[in-house]
Amino acid sequence: MSLQIRQLDEADFEVCRQGLISLLIDAVANGASVGFLADIDPQQADGYLDDVKRALASGTLAIWVAQEDGNVLGSVQLSLCLKPNGLNRGEVQKLLVLSSARRRGIARLLMQHLEAHAEQLRRGLLYLDTEAGSDAENLYRTLGYTCIGGLPDYACGPDGQYRANAIYYKTLFAV
Repeated sequence: MSLQIRQLDEADFEVCRQGLISLLIDAVANGASVGFLADIDPQQADGYLDDVKRALASGTLAIWVAQEDGNVLGSVQLSLCLKPNGLNRGEVQKLLVLSSARRRGIARLLMQHLEAHAEQLRRGLLYLDTEAGSDAENLYRTLGYTCIGGLPDYACGPDGQYRANAIYYKTLFAV
C-alpha cells in the first residue's frame, strides 16, 4: 500500500489515536521539542490527544496524518485563529514524522496538504515556531517560510535544557 495523507475528522481521529500516541512518544524520544519531557508516557500523550480532539470538534484545529499500511507515520496540525481580527491566519503545530520514516518527504507532503487547506479557508498567513538550529528549520525554509527571529531559552527540550526558538511565517496570498 502506498503512503496516504488525509485530514482527520473526529471518527478518524479515534481510529488513529494509538498511532498518534506512538508518534508523539517517538518524536520526544528522538529529541523533538514539542512541549513534553523525556519521561512522557502513553497516559500523558493520550491526555494531550484529548485536548487535540476537543479542538478538532470545536473547529479551532485541523489535523492531517500520513499513513502507510494502516500505520501512522506523521502528522501536522493547523490551529485556526477565531478572533474577528485574525481570521486571515493559522498556526502550524506539531509537525511530526516517525523517526523510522524520516527523509521520505512525508513532512513536506503534510505541509502541502495543510497549506492547501489553509488557502481554501482563506487563511493567507501561516506562522510557527520551532527549535532554533533544528533540522525542521531547513524544511521550513525550503517550503518558503521566512524566519523573523526567535527568543532565547524559549522552551526546554525533552532533556530539560532550555533552548532558543525560531519563528517563521509564510504568506500564501495577500488579503
